[in-house]
Amino acid sequence: VDGGIEVTASHNPMDYNGMKLVREGARPISGDTGLRDVQRLAEAGDFPPVNEAARGSYRQISLRDAYIDHLLGYISVNNLTPLKLVVNSGNGAAGPVIDAIEARLEALGAPVEFIKIHNTPDGTFPNGIPNPLLPECRDDTRKAVIEHGADMGIAFDGDFDRCFLFDEKGQFIEGYYIVGLLAEAFLEKHPGAKIIHDPRLTWNTEAVVTAAGGTPVMSKTGHAFIKERMRTEDAIYGGEMSAHHYFRDFAYCDSGMIPWLLVAE
Repeated sequence: VDGGIEVTASHNPMDYNGMKLVREGARPISGDTGLRDVQRLAEAGDFPPVNEAARGSYRQISLRDAYIDHLLGYISVNNLTPLKLVVNSGNGAAGPVIDAIEARLEALGAPVEFIKIHNTPDGTFPNGIPNPLLPECRDDTRKAVIEHGADMGIAFDGDFDRCFLFDEKGQFIEGYYIVGLLAEAFLEKHPGAKIIHDPRLTWNTEAVVTAAGGTPVMSKTGHAFIKERMRTEDAIYGGEMSAHHYFRDFAYCDSGMIPWLLVAE
């Protein structure tokens, strides 16, 4: 298609809203790649006349099954060992996707138990703003991991473009360690690949990528910069310490679902 719009305020409070815009190939539209042009058009009101004969149409489609297929394509389900996972969707958009993944894994016989909290989407966020980057937003996940004796905790922000992981003791794992872990996972399957990382807290990532036979490549912080550098370098994976993880085979976009699946595997 020619472009896409996602209505999202990400991890902001409930009275916020916004749009994430992409052009063909899921390339981000930012200030330097078209957004300021849109602003100038809007401010000038300089729009071409509407051609009634050229009006388009719309249809509603569900891509959830194809999306789940793609997500599970990153792992071998047969490699999954018995796991108990606490999943905190934060009353955001992740809940229905987690339900679909749970059903698919159950149908495939995967020995994974899901303990779901705050799973129902609710834009009033009755259990707090879904932003696990803030320490005060981690308690529910931490307590659930300890209470249920889980192997891992997973918490999402509102639009689940990020996931945050907790170990079996309920301790929060900083995003830059996950960058190194995911880099190792990809380099096992793609030896010598390039891995993009941001300039914050780089030593762990650089050391891990180099030791695994890959090439670490630094990029400016920010999703537009990371995505463009990944395309330029043909990198298999890119990660930021803020828990944004980008994947070449996911149209160079970030995903909050792929990381925890790889870690679970």
